[in-house]
Amino acid sequence: MSSSIGTECTDLKQKYDTCFNKWYSEKFLKGDTTPECEDLFKDYKACVMVALKEKQIDTLLADARKESPFPPPSSSSNSEA
Repeated sequence: MSSSIGTECTDLKQKYDTCFNKWYSEKFLKGDTTPECEDLFKDYKACVMVALKEKQIDTLLADARKESPFPPPSSSSNSEA
């Protein structure tokens, strides 16, 4: 497993990765889609957001989104013409 963008977040990342990989291989692939590891993910995400802000990467991301925003989801029509 790799390190996190914030060294202080690496422990949380490893805990989340371990939880996710176990859930994915032991449950999801067998049809159980009940979410797990959500609390670990929230904690890890919060830590990463702090690291992004400290490194001023959050500003770069915001600027990039302004310059090239994600396109809105396309609505697919099931009707035939």
